Order: sequence, then structure tokens, then C-alpha cells
Amino acid sequence: MAHWAVIIPADRWATERLFHHDTVTVSGGAGPVEPDDEVLLVVGGEVVALAHAAKADGDDLVLAYLRRAFDEPVSAAELALDEDDLRIAPVDPEVFRRLAGGLGGSGRAGGKKTWLVSVALPIEAATPAEAVRQFWSHVEELGPGELPTYVWPSGDELAMQAFVLGQEANQDPEEED
Repeated sequence: MAHWAVIIPADRWATERLFHHDTVTVSGGAGPVEPDDEVLLVVGGEVVALAHAAKADGDDLVLAYLRRAFDEPVSAAELALDEDDLRIAPVDPEVFRRLAGGLGGSGRAGGKKTWLVSVALPIEAATPAEAVRQFWSHVEELGPGELPTYVWPSGDELAMQAFVLGQEANQDPEEED
């Protein structure tokens, strides 16, 4: 089994931060990576996930997530990658183990807790069913770029935070960002 670093393009990374997927597909990334090889996913000079190569679909590389550290990435400086010229690079096994071991994130046993997530919209409608239809239309139209989503640990409503585009966002119009 070989060890690789794969750089995720910025547009694909934006989608990965917003939606939970079991796999990520890297266009044109099949190259030398074989099924079951281990891969560090790199974005903007940081290692954001550990994955294994699931399969190649034509010229596309399909990677299955093993551990995500989207919110607490590890520096990829040790890899010395040039993101402008290179998308896939072999990684020394010792460096790979060190970087993979530094990844916390989701996927580790016991690292999950229960969160409550809510989207609230004031909707004027004649019936509850009509309100629900309008709600889903607004969610689809506004999406994660405009619609704040509220999240808090179960049982701690005072810790509620608003998120827009997968990042914490201040929703108080009287406070500066």
C-alpha cells in the first residue's frame, strides 16, 4: 500500500465543507493511486482529511473518508507541495503516519456528540402544508450561502451559534463582525 497527498481543488473543497459525503471524487486524479492506497487530502497548505482510494472511475479518483479534520486541519508544510503545479504526490510513510496521527476530527471513536441543528424562517401561509412547501422552496432557493443555520450542543441552548457557508457567522445586526 502506497501513501499519497492529494490536493483538492478550491471549488470541490467548498462543497466538501458544506455537505457531508462518504466519498470525494477528484477529477483527473486517478493517475498512480491504486485502490486501498492511503491518502492525505490537502487544501490551502493544510491536511484536512485522511482517506483511502476506493476506486478509479475513468480518470477520476474516488476517495472514501476515514477521518475528517475540516475544522481543525494539520499543517501540510512538511509535505513541501507546490499546489500550483502538483495535484498528487507520494508521501514518505513516516511523514504520512505523523500527519495522519495529528488529524483529530470526525471519524475517531468517541469523538461525536449530539447537536441540534435548526433553520427557522417566518413564513406566511394559509395552511401548515403550504407553509412547509414554501419553507422547502426558500431553503432550496437561498441555500447555505444565504440561509443561516443554528447549531448547539444538545441540552445547552445558550451555546447556540449561527453558521453560513459552513462557518460561524454573527447574526446580530447591532454588533460588528
